[in-house]
This record gives sequence, structure tokens and C-alpha cells, in this order.
Amino acid sequence: MSSPLGKLTSPTSLVVDAVLVLGFFALMYWLVESHVPSNDPKMVMLWAGLTSACMSSVFWLAVQMFRVVLKAQLMAKKK
Repeated sequence: MSSPLGKLTSPTSLVVDAVLVLGFFALMYWLVESHVPSNDPKMVMLWAGLTSACMSSVFWLAVQMFRVVLKAQLMAKKK
């Protein structure tokens, strides 16, 4: 099903978003790591990683929605 406005994402924008998400994951891991209630380094790594992955996936969705809506609005404004 194609959009009436055309293509709203590009491979370049997806790569930029992936880099942003990886940076966000690293930041969240660094912040969450000290809050894991365990002394076992493997458990800390596991739970900090899983928590960061969950938050990063939500960030990915938010960035994608923002990009698509912004591009659609700009294209509609042009017409």
C-alpha cells in the first residue's frame, strides 16, 4: 500500500536513525547500569542491556514517527 504523499523514508534517514538509536542505547545503558540491584556483573550487564534495548526500541519508534509526520506535513505544505 503506497502513501499518497510518496516515499516518506529513505535509506540515509534510516542509517542516521540507527546511529542515533545506538547512541541512545549506550547512554541508557550507562545510566541504568548503576541502578540494577545486583552485585553479579553478568546480571548487571543482562538487565541493564535488556532495559536499554526496550527503551531504545521505543526511541526508534518515536524517531520514525516524528520523521514521517514531519516529512508528510512539509510535503503537504508544499502543495
